Amino acid sequence: MTAAVSPSVHERFTGALDLLARKVAEDERVLGIEFPHVTAPDGRWQTYPASWSAGYTGSAWSHGHWTCGFWVGLLIAAHLHTGDARYLVWARERMRLVAQRADDPNTHDIGFIFDGSAIPAYHVTGDTWYADIALRTAERLRARLIPTHSGAYLSSWGPVTDERARTSSAIDTMANLPLLVWAAQYSGDGSFLYAAQAHASKTAEAFIRPDDSTYHAVQYSLPTGQRVRGYTFQGYGDDSLWSRGQAWAIYGYTALARATQYAPFAELAQRLAGRYWERLGGRLIPPWDFDAPDADTVEDSAAAAIVASALLDLAEIGRPAAQHWRARAIEMLDALCGRYLARDPRHRGLLMHGCYSKPHNEGVDSATMFGDFYFVEALCKVVMPGRFRPEGA
Repeated sequence: MTAAVSPSVHERFTGALDLLARKVAEDERVLGIEFPHVTAPDGRWQTYPASWSAGYTGSAWSHGHWTCGFWVGLLIAAHLHTGDARYLVWARERMRLVAQRADDPNTHDIGFIFDGSAIPAYHVTGDTWYADIALRTAERLRARLIPTHSGAYLSSWGPVTDERARTSSAIDTMANLPLLVWAAQYSGDGSFLYAAQAHASKTAEAFIRPDDSTYHAVQYSLPTGQRVRGYTFQGYGDDSLWSRGQAWAIYGYTALARATQYAPFAELAQRLAGRYWERLGGRLIPPWDFDAPDADTVEDSAAAAIVASALLDLAEIGRPAAQHWRARAIEMLDALCGRYLARDPRHRGLLMHGCYSKPHNEGVDSATMFGDFYFVEALCKVVMPGRFRPEGA
């Protein structure tokens, strides 16, 4: 079902895609072999090589460059919007740099990297080179499944041979599951979908609090699979409601509900979205953490973009609240096209006022590569439904 919008809203959405196409073409010429991550206070992209892999040494952990694949996705979207083949050439050359991350053994973030790059590229071009890369990555993500006496979950960080890695998982992993959904559909191998469903079921049990808010991370006890503790790295506190964490949960459960038609996942996605909407309290853009003392001043437009994209899909499931969620998604996107759009050419991102990690003072009040990607993904769902990503994946 197409998310119908008024002509004026449609014009604002296509205007945002015009801005995307112009900015990525300008930046592509100056980035060299590095990829954008977040913007600095002066508006310039902070960039890193795609080869920066996740690290896990002693007590030190690094994510690596987990957002590099989203740049490929933005190039694909710019091609769809403009019809200009240059963007496809740039996307393929960029993908050559990203492809090596398919062998990164230390992170669930390979789901983000390749779900946002190889899958849209394959969907648009039909080039099986992209599909082969995505499938190889899905196999590595599936291999992170940790069985317990009470279900199984995907380890988020570090080598699965390390007990600290084996016992930890994050709510972000829910938004990595679409890679497994796609792999099951593409290959016909149901074990990919089994791994995704197992992780989602275990996460529902361990991460979601009685009020339908979510922990950022959980430590499990092995082999029982019981939760030892819920905690956070990027939220205000272990028991606070980190808005982007809730967004990842809504996105992941919605994706699985669409793919499986499994009613409990659809119901859970509705509940998580309902809690998020309730905590907004009449706003359209959330604070970085709903429970933080500075919740009225530090926003996260990236979280809003993730939720908007998810709600457009939640509306497609056909539940009684479909029209409600579609309308909320359009409202959020329209708000993002207002004062959050970076029209000043000195600001190289697309979506201002995101918050990567307030506790680490990184990317606070900045553009983020993932915020730009999910914003554009949502715009594509409205402006050109079905063209950017395969339906139901």
